[in-house]
Amino acid sequence: IDDLAEVDYSLNSLPAVFQPYIDLDLKGIIFPAGNYIGSPYMAAPFTIPDQSDSMLYLAFSEYFFQTSSFAYYTAGAFNMTIAEETCSYFNISTEIFGSIIPEVAKYSVTPYPVMLKLMATEVPVISLEQDSFTAEIQGFMEVLAVLPDSTTELLFTMNVAANSSISLNIFDQKLMGSLCLNRLQFSLAHSNVGFFEVSLLENILSYIIQTEVIPSANAKLSKGFPLP
Repeated sequence: IDDLAEVDYSLNSLPAVFQPYIDLDLKGIIFPAGNYIGSPYMAAPFTIPDQSDSMLYLAFSEYFFQTSSFAYYTAGAFNMTIAEETCSYFNISTEIFGSIIPEVAKYSVTPYPVMLKLMATEVPVISLEQDSFTAEIQGFMEVLAVLPDSTTELLFTMNVAANSSISLNIFDQKLMGSLCLNRLQFSLAHSNVGFFEVSLLENILSYIIQTEVIPSANAKLSKGFPLP
């Protein structure tokens, strides 16, 4: 698929040949590139509804997307760093955070660039729906000040819970996806600047995720999954 994951479309069993059609039962398992490890999920059998107005029908079970989530989580694909030089819309700094949270202004009198480190803490939970699926992602965000000697100093850490939808379509023999963020929840996990109300930061953190994380994810999803 890419440098992080591979897909196995080999047959689970011999093709089943009937008079009007042929059934092919494919594995459809995604695993980390170069590391064919066993999946923690069980593939449940399913059937395709009887239809006859197209030459080919291709169906994906929830298992396919669950193994995808597991493979990319194992490969670290849900981890991301946002720094001043990579932020597209504005320069994130202690001055900006200090204007919202007085505790940051007191802690860091001198303005410094800010780095955000996002990490998933568990495999995203996938729920398949018609033409789309939802992903529940649990993780945390470290907010660090970047000092003049290029070292970093942790300001605070936030727990993050995200609910997103990914719509699916097929184009150019690939399964494409488009991510839409439905809900974000933050809670304070640790702070070196003292306690503050998380609600003060929700708008700016949501904006950063919407403008930096979501476009990056959609750029990767637009490359698509190769079909068998």
